[in-house]
Formats: sequence, C-alpha cells, structure tokens
Amino acid sequence: MLGVARRYVTSVAEAEDILQDAFVKVFTRLSDFRADGSFEGWVRRIVVTTAINHWQSGQHRRQQLLLDDVPEPFAADADAFDRLGVAEVLALMERLPDGCRLVLNLYAVDGYSHGEIAELLGIQESTSKAQLSKARKQLTRLHQQQASYLKL
Repeated sequence: MLGVARRYVTSVAEAEDILQDAFVKVFTRLSDFRADGSFEGWVRRIVVTTAINHWQSGQHRRQQLLLDDVPEPFAADADAFDRLGVAEVLALMERLPDGCRLVLNLYAVDGYSHGEIAELLGIQESTSKAQLSKARKQLTRLHQQQASYLKL
C-alpha cells in the first residue's frame, strides 16, 4: 500500500504519512468491511481516498489541477512506452504536474472512471478527461526529451 500512496505524492515521507492515516481509518472502520470484494481492494480504496484528501488539503490546491495548454508532441513511437520498465514510467510520471499525475494514477493505474474521478476531486467529468489527455501528451513529450538526451 506504500507504493499506492507513493504514486500520489512526491516523497516517501508524505506517502508514509498518508499510509499511516489510511491504516488508522482501516482499523477504525473494520466493521464497515462487507466482504463484497477483496480486503486488499477495500484497503487500496481507503489509501487512494486518503491520498486525494491529503492532496486537496495542505500544500496542494485544486487550482493546480488545471494545466496550461500542453503543446502537441510530435508523433510518438507507438511501442516506445512498451520498451520502458515500470521504474522508468513511474519516474516520468513523477515529473508530471500534480493534477495530471493525480488523474492519470486514478484512471490508468487504479481503474477509476472519469465520473468517479470527477466526484472524488470535485471537478467536471470533462476536466478529468482533459487532464488525462494532457497527462498522456506530457508523458510522451517527457519521454521524447529523455530519449533525445540519451542519444547525445
């Protein structure tokens, strides 16, 4: 679960704080677990919700969710991301603006729908879709920059 929390913040210390808060919620709400799904899935949802609550309060603000227009990248090599390892993709994701990284994690990694993301973050569904699109474009651009830097 530390890995889940870590995807939503920029430091291990923040992820550990989120995880601690999440586990307090898990233990205090154990009687709420209905066994409709897996226990791990239930705990994961609590960790994700706790990470989102952390992001929305404190140092992060919802205004950061909107990203300036990202220029269209050149046509990307379709298999480029397939050749990257998990650690490399996560490193690229960490370089995304907070709002884009948050939506990308929720949608592509944790499997939330745009409707669920909109409800969790208090945004429009169209904003969630736009953030996902911008995140993908930004990832492509970051990957292209990294690839051309490595060729030098």
